[in-house]
Amino acid sequence: MKNKEEEYKEIFLAEALENFEEINRLLTHIEKNPEEKSSIHALFRITHTLKGNAGGMGYTGIAEMAHVLEDLFGEVRDGKITLNTNIFESLFKAVDVLGNLINAIRDNAEIKYKGIKTKLEVLIKKATETQVENSESSALAGATGLESSPFSPEPAIAGTIALPDEDEADTPGEADAKVSFSDLVQVPVRKLDNLLNLVGELIIEKDRILASNVSNGLNASNEYARLSRISSDLQYSVMDVRLVQVGFLFNKFHRVVRDAASLEQKNVVLKLIGTDTEIDRNVLQVISDSLIHLIRNCVGHGIESPEERKRLGKSPDGNVWLGARIDTDAVIIEIRDDGKGLDYNRIKGKALSKGLIKEEQVDKLTEEELSMLIFEPGFSTMDAVTAISGRGVGMDVVKKTMDSIGGLIKVSSEVGQGTTIQLTLPSSMAVKSCLLLELRKEVYAIPLAYTESVISLYKTDIHKAGGGLVATHLGKNMAVVFLKDVFDQQIEKSAYTTNVLQNSFDAIHPEQKLDIVVVNFSNRTVGFVVDKLLQQKEIVEKPLMKPVDRIRFISGVTILGSGNVCLVLNVPHLLNFIFSLTAHGKAAKNFTLN
Repeated sequence: MKNKEEEYKEIFLAEALENFEEINRLLTHIEKNPEEKSSIHALFRITHTLKGNAGGMGYTGIAEMAHVLEDLFGEVRDGKITLNTNIFESLFKAVDVLGNLINAIRDNAEIKYKGIKTKLEVLIKKATETQVENSESSALAGATGLESSPFSPEPAIAGTIALPDEDEADTPGEADAKVSFSDLVQVPVRKLDNLLNLVGELIIEKDRILASNVSNGLNASNEYARLSRISSDLQYSVMDVRLVQVGFLFNKFHRVVRDAASLEQKNVVLKLIGTDTEIDRNVLQVISDSLIHLIRNCVGHGIESPEERKRLGKSPDGNVWLGARIDTDAVIIEIRDDGKGLDYNRIKGKALSKGLIKEEQVDKLTEEELSMLIFEPGFSTMDAVTAISGRGVGMDVVKKTMDSIGGLIKVSSEVGQGTTIQLTLPSSMAVKSCLLLELRKEVYAIPLAYTESVISLYKTDIHKAGGGLVATHLGKNMAVVFLKDVFDQQIEKSAYTTNVLQNSFDAIHPEQKLDIVVVNFSNRTVGFVVDKLLQQKEIVEKPLMKPVDRIRFISGVTILGSGNVCLVLNVPHLLNFIFSLTAHGKAAKNFTLN
């Protein structure tokens, strides 16, 4: 907890020092250009922000000084105080004291500020009284029919008011003046991306050096242990710099919920949980639009109208919870509402009418599998199109976005109680935990995010079913596919044979043992038969460049310690291709959503 407080303190100091420098710059500018109103407005806004931030952090002195400066700039903005040399003198002293109060946060020094604060308060009070007197004099003159004459007493001018002297201890002498620097440095994200890319190159080079010297035995491993440790620490340090708190994004959704609820004429309250959870900035940026779709979907589909909620014995105000938490090397974001939940019968009807499922499959599908149908393109359970729902767009975009970053979606719902959508996101897009495998003497990587288990089966454990292969895994039927058979297919052509997924199976010995990687995506489980399993490894994945950037089965590449290029398999596209054969009747009918 102490570390978090220190972090908040550093952030406040950085912003406060930036505000302090901007106040000094604007004051200096206004002194030379007293008629410029925009700078006065800017000073009012800055001091108002600083006051709020300091109050929230519990820095009373800074809050009080910022408050009195805000009031004074407000009077200047409204024309009640005219700036002159004396006032500028007091303002610069007050700003110096404000700067001292900010700098004192680091060393807990005691700074006197009451004197200059009182002086500014008297200045503001006198200006207000003068304004009232002038108004009363004008009213009296109007009532008596008298006009002001050159001999009438002049109203008091704020700049000429005699003010109390502030304590000399409040303001430092010129010899004590110092230029302060923040401990935080703002760095453009592109520079961090470049730095992370260079660290990735370093990791790859380290692996190559270690692999090339492995023949030297124990001495070599000890010699390079320090290199390995330092490069690993550097990698995670750079990744840590890219982390941001999800609250940075979550706080923006209060307005999203408010606008969506207003369009739907509903009362909805957004509640945030775990806003201090940290995640890679790039991941957060990629999913931001998806979260908007999901939040609006909760308001449009999930939350009932105030009248219906009252009839059901619920509070007229619906609730939407948006939360985040860390789970091992992933970040889980949950969007939950207390609305009516999913109507599975309605989902079945819509899915049948759109041809997404067949009649014989309806009773076999679990609630979890039915829930995932809402992410199909064009799917919507709404009969009428409203301002934010019913068009069948949005949820499929969420699915595609999650697939692109290796994320997973899980939906659970209870009728009358609400729906929960869980997004499992990688904590970083730069480094992936993968399983290395061999296929036709080439090494491939498959992300662990999709890997459920690794098993070995004999040929006798696998059975033909139509044009495909099926085995039993954990009590369920599972489609089995020889990965080499999938790679052999000419994707752009439609000349598939009915047994494309059985070619390699027929050629192997009856007693041969097969290495199988069980992968799961979108509630579809498939066992990939590979030639050899190698090891688990963290890799730095690089995107494919043109002209090979559109290869469907490959998501990216990395370089192994041997110096060879290793292709990273795109599991979502692989499974979509395999099950597209099912949809066209090219493979086994048993390839269901198990």
